[in-house]
Amino acid sequence: MLQKFKKHIAVNFPFLEGKKLLIAISGGVDSVVLTHLFSELNFDISLAHCNFKLREKESDLDEEFVIKLSQKTSNQIFTIIFNTDKFAKKNKLSTQIAARDLRYKWFKELVETHNFDYVLTAHHADDNLETFLINLTRGSGLDGFTGIPSVNGNIVRPLLAFSREEIINFATENNIEWREDKSNASTKYTRNKIRHQILPVLKEINPSLLETFSNTIENLKESAQIIEDRIEEISKKIISKKNEILRFDIIKIQQLSNPKAYLYQLLKKYHFTEWNDIYNLLSSQSGKQIISETHRLLKDRDFLLLSKRDFSTSPKITFKIEKNTLEITEPLHLSFKRVNEKSIGNKQIIYVSKELLEFPLIVRKWENGDYFFPAGMQGKKKLSKYFKDEKLSLLEKEQTWLLCNAKNEIIWVIGKRQDNRFLVQDTSKEIVKVSII
Repeated sequence: MLQKFKKHIAVNFPFLEGKKLLIAISGGVDSVVLTHLFSELNFDISLAHCNFKLREKESDLDEEFVIKLSQKTSNQIFTIIFNTDKFAKKNKLSTQIAARDLRYKWFKELVETHNFDYVLTAHHADDNLETFLINLTRGSGLDGFTGIPSVNGNIVRPLLAFSREEIINFATENNIEWREDKSNASTKYTRNKIRHQILPVLKEINPSLLETFSNTIENLKESAQIIEDRIEEISKKIISKKNEILRFDIIKIQQLSNPKAYLYQLLKKYHFTEWNDIYNLLSSQSGKQIISETHRLLKDRDFLLLSKRDFSTSPKITFKIEKNTLEITEPLHLSFKRVNEKSIGNKQIIYVSKELLEFPLIVRKWENGDYFFPAGMQGKKKLSKYFKDEKLSLLEKEQTWLLCNAKNEIIWVIGKRQDNRFLVQDTSKEIVKVSII
């Protein structure tokens, strides 16, 4: 297996050569063999072990084992202890998902702190097939059937081409010790039930199951690539961007052969799950929206508007600007500069008579009842009416900031319209140029 593995790395993972690698090691046969293989090939590796405290004394013995292995192979090791059950309950996660989240967050910290190039995990061909079958039982789109990626960012899985049987045989032939997790024998968990009760039957039906499955995965990946190419082509025709908001043309979407399927492909990376509701959004009234954990999709006339959810600010939050401030960076980047005269302005710049300013200035979101005196117009206007006349979407309204004086009077609807009351006059002695940077 060593020579086969050496060739596999040279052909499929040549970018690992000369890099600083971190191997995720549990103490089980898979990760222990991965460690031995890379040690034999003289790669620059370090080990990372998580003690999840899920198996009482057994978890501590796993940690002791991998520490001794690191000493035996002369590799640096990092260890950490997690209270996994507490984390799972607090975040309402399953134990397995909680352990995964803790593990990968810690790996990311190690990479950043110690400048590792890649993190290696010991997933193998049987893991890949088990994941496929789990997704099959739960229901999945094509993405769930294209297998565990061998490379995902800086996470690399070099053993996916090898079976569990090959790995165990290599360990046995080379007198390599490992820790056996007794919970792996329990059929309490879905993966173990598939491993011990389903796969043996499938392998009996087809002794070449893993090879057949590998071919299937490659065929599915090729099909997925065709879909990806088509979605990229369609995206150029139906998606436009304005102020960090993606606009999906509803009429063009409805003209597609299967709008619901296209919507899934277009929006799946934004963590939406209610696909029937998203499809119904096409024919809903303006203002209806659907929220994912990271994004918001809003129906606005002839468009679906997609934006990131803003968790950092609320309409009630204000930012104060004291006298003689030259620049602020929150909630947006503004500069304040004294100038001798004004030049032709634009929506990114206004000129204000300094003597008209009352400090501290305030930057805030708009509220119901707000009004101002739009430059170039007569009289005052409610901000809600101004937004309507400008045909701003709900998302654009929510993302609009106001620059106000100490009395909360609007000086500038930032990036849109200045207030008449604060325009530079012929009698102005000092002029302040306010710019969006």
